[in-house]
Amino acid sequence: MMLRVLFLLTLSLGLPPLVSADNLPTPEHGPVLRIQGSNTIGAALGPALVEGLLREQGLRNVHREPADTANELRIVGETGQGRPVIVELAAHGSSTGFTALKTGTADLAASSRSIKDSELASLEPLGDLKTPTAEQVIAIDGLAIILHPDNPLHQLDTTQLARIFSGDAKTWEEVGGHGGTIHLYARDDQSGTYDTFKDLVLDGRGKTLSSTAKRFESSEQLSDAVSADPQGIGFIGLPYVRQAKAVAIIDGQSQAMLPLNSLIATEDYPLSRRLFFYLPPTGKNPWAQALVDYTQSSKGQAIVAANGFIAQTVQAMTVTPNALMPEGYQSLSRHAQRLSVNFRFEEGSASLDNKARQDLTRVLDYIKQHDKTAGQVTLVGFGDAKSDPARADLLSKLRAMAVRRELVKDGVVLREIRGFGAEMPVAANSKDEGRIKNRRVEVWVY
Repeated sequence: MMLRVLFLLTLSLGLPPLVSADNLPTPEHGPVLRIQGSNTIGAALGPALVEGLLREQGLRNVHREPADTANELRIVGETGQGRPVIVELAAHGSSTGFTALKTGTADLAASSRSIKDSELASLEPLGDLKTPTAEQVIAIDGLAIILHPDNPLHQLDTTQLARIFSGDAKTWEEVGGHGGTIHLYARDDQSGTYDTFKDLVLDGRGKTLSSTAKRFESSEQLSDAVSADPQGIGFIGLPYVRQAKAVAIIDGQSQAMLPLNSLIATEDYPLSRRLFFYLPPTGKNPWAQALVDYTQSSKGQAIVAANGFIAQTVQAMTVTPNALMPEGYQSLSRHAQRLSVNFRFEEGSASLDNKARQDLTRVLDYIKQHDKTAGQVTLVGFGDAKSDPARADLLSKLRAMAVRRELVKDGVVLREIRGFGAEMPVAANSKDEGRIKNRRVEVWVY
């Protein structure tokens, strides 16, 4: 808004107009956009998205310039008149992005976790950052639990992880492995990766991270340290596994799952997470809005995938039936394909969450582009075991009906709706976060 005001003022005062890149204002001095927050996003994905946007805007000679401070840089392009267009990016952890929004030193916050209630309240003067336009899921990531490549362990459950990282389990022998003392590696306190691990693994089990853990601001340095230590274990975003070994994870009654792209895309993998841009509704920077729009486009999502994260592009996946699946689900998997998206709901509500609202458009586009509008789509709902089985079965169908209502508005005629109640959990039902993940709706196409 401020940039637009400046642009109008230059015209009214008879001054030379600000040079625009595809109608985005470029002031004579200072950056056009300031991004702060997640190192997971800021190390590679954020700069790549900014570079893509600058080139999309017709800027030339787009390049990166390191700043004097580690994990900071400038991305620079030039207008046709030779004027530099600068975007500043600082990647010191998700919480620093919200702090920078509050102090007015950032226009856009990058976060590898959802905004906390305390941050939401603190930033209320900037508008509601939980609205669908302010809270933008830009990619899906999975926290990989990494070991030295020679460590023989292939899987761990989330309870074992909590014992390991809290220091309760001090040797590999205590968790079914061998190798003596466990060496812990973790991201620092500013990191959204750490916040996510804390939420998904430690907090729900009343644990805190052991003081013996070596802490890192850099994802790459942490991964390299684990891959060089035969007794090491760490947690990291999916693109940063590098030379280390990722293990399969079990949560509650779920199957053991490796951090595979298909399981992370549907957020079934127990340590999957969403990556966000937060765009304040008040005083919106037009370059920030342009970056959000570009990131959600097919070009932006291609950059997401190229940087090792999971794009939100909808694809059909073949599911191999197995004996652990209900017979009806096995039959479905033999005749149809599952789309790479799960619809999930706001906590304690039958309302679709912000990502689900975004995914509706993507699913509709897929259905129409592949001519699946006439009786070739099945919705499959799941619940959780908090209530009795009959109620769980009913609620799973009701959630599928909520998605059906949205699809029908755009002319989709469904083949059927099925509910599998509390069967096939993807997370532990013992805590709210797990129950929310288990309350999901899958989309299948014939």
